[in-house]
Amino acid sequence: MHDDPLLPDDVTGEELDTDARIELRTLPKDLAAKVARHLVMAGRLAEEEPEQAYKHARAARRLASRVGIVREAAGIAAYHAGEWAEALAELRAARRLSAGDDAYLPLMADCERGLGRPERALDLIKSPEAAKLDPMGRVELRIVESGVRRDLGQHEAAVVTLQIPELRDRRWRPWSMRLFYAYADALAEAGRASEAADWFARAAAADRDGETDAAERYAEIEGLHILDTEDAEDVEETAETGDAAETEVAETVEAGETEAAEAAEVAEVAEDASPVDIEFRPAEPEPVETPDEQAPTAPALFLEPKPDGEEEPPQGG
Repeated sequence: MHDDPLLPDDVTGEELDTDARIELRTLPKDLAAKVARHLVMAGRLAEEEPEQAYKHARAARRLASRVGIVREAAGIAAYHAGEWAEALAELRAARRLSAGDDAYLPLMADCERGLGRPERALDLIKSPEAAKLDPMGRVELRIVESGVRRDLGQHEAAVVTLQIPELRDRRWRPWSMRLFYAYADALAEAGRASEAADWFARAAAADRDGETDAAERYAEIEGLHILDTEDAEDVEETAETGDAAETEVAETVEAGETEAAEAAEVAEVAEDASPVDIEFRPAEPEPVETPDEQAPTAPALFLEPKPDGEEEPPQGG
């Protein structure tokens, strides 16, 4: 039996990744095992029970405040619990203990935003360290920046901030769902409802696990009704309207999935791409006929980004 009332008897530290277990080896064996169990519980509960996860992370911090992975876990748990000031302090400490690890920058910037300090958030976003982030980190930082611009009332700037090459990547990436949803949300805030609906549909297609309300946001903009299939009476009363709405959303989502699958096999952009696909590209020049068959062709205006090697997303919100 464990002597900590927070810890279930069957939890062990084996669920921690190898790097975390190695870092905990600086502690005495029994202490390391207890800290590891708290970190495991903090990870398990982060999404569903953030307050309880926060308690486990704080317990681990009390036991091992000089271990970087512990301060990181405490910061992330505080972030999910909405404790912005404590999250920021813990992530700063984790960064110091981890030799200046810049992976925490998106969360730190979002904490500054949560504390009502948009200028400080922008300072972090524009810092030299931000340029060192991996692709996932850079996308997350753009999402945070878009939110900051909206807080400042700069709605069109919030849209432009997310018009990055990753938005045009036709293959599903770890960041696709969050990026599509953030872009749709920014468009909606800017009063561009029709475009927002298209991107909410794309976000729904990328959201395989139903983590967002993208399908509902699409239906709301389009004035549709999503049928609740668990309520038999409602099914009978709203069958015609509900089925039509559900079918339209499903077809839109399926279209997004099909589009991505086809594009994974061919590198070029489809000729029948929708207006949303080219909304912020410069206009192509009018073709000019010339008898000279050796005349050079116009360069491509938008190149498909090369696939990135690392696709594992960091944990955060």
